[in-house]
Amino acid sequence: MNDVLRHIASDNPRVMVVDGSKVARTLITRVLEKNLPSATIIACASGAEAQQALHDGVVDLVTTALRLPDMDGAALAAYVREHAPQAYIPIVAVSGDVQERLQNRALGDAITDYFDKAAGYAALADFIRGYVAPVDRAEGTVLYVEDSRVVALATSRMLENYGLTVHLVGSAEEAVEFLGSAQDRGGIGADVVLTDVSLKGEMSGGDLLEWIRFDLQLGKGRLPVLVMTGDENPANQAALLKAGANDLVEKPVAERLLITKLMFQLRVSKRRRAQAA
Repeated sequence: MNDVLRHIASDNPRVMVVDGSKVARTLITRVLEKNLPSATIIACASGAEAQQALHDGVVDLVTTALRLPDMDGAALAAYVREHAPQAYIPIVAVSGDVQERLQNRALGDAITDYFDKAAGYAALADFIRGYVAPVDRAEGTVLYVEDSRVVALATSRMLENYGLTVHLVGSAEEAVEFLGSAQDRGGIGADVVLTDVSLKGEMSGGDLLEWIRFDLQLGKGRLPVLVMTGDENPANQAALLKAGANDLVEKPVAERLLITKLMFQLRVSKRRRAQAA
């Protein structure tokens, strides 16, 4: 388990929920109490209240709105980084404008992850569960696109160890053929796509992403796409998000963080498909 998650795999995690809206704060708290009954929820209405709560006791995970009554959520995240007694606390930005900030690369380095309120509070509970109560088994088919045989085999084994079915291809062109054939048969072919952005051949992972979104007309809810990238250029990362990537996974890939993101996307997409059926 990496440093992001090592200290929070406990039986009684403490989750701090920071939101200036009483309605949002109450809804998030209720959903978390229902879905994570062993967790202690610390609800805070402002950044100052959260700062005080941080000094009152150990917190295992923080969720914060980006717009707080007295400060920006990114500023609170920076404060947590500086003053928390633990070496590391996952901080999740929960906001309705998170995509805009992501595309502008304006979240800041202190925030671990992000969640768009548009996905709903039930999905947020799933998201947080992946951090505070990581599962060891899952079901689903992953279309994995990777041209390095060594990396592909190692990551495929890792995914299969969690119970996932992996369909491995070595290029975006092979992925296009696989997904196109599945659509011809009236299906999708996979529950989630995991692709490297740099691939051998004429198509990149970004090209594959655009083909899925615009040619196949499969949105984020029907076929989630996680893009792995070692490119730290903010403009290039923003372009992938604008093109329809559900999330980015920075390389070198940390196993537990990848699994947390992957399983979250699987749960959300399955729920949306069931609702649409």
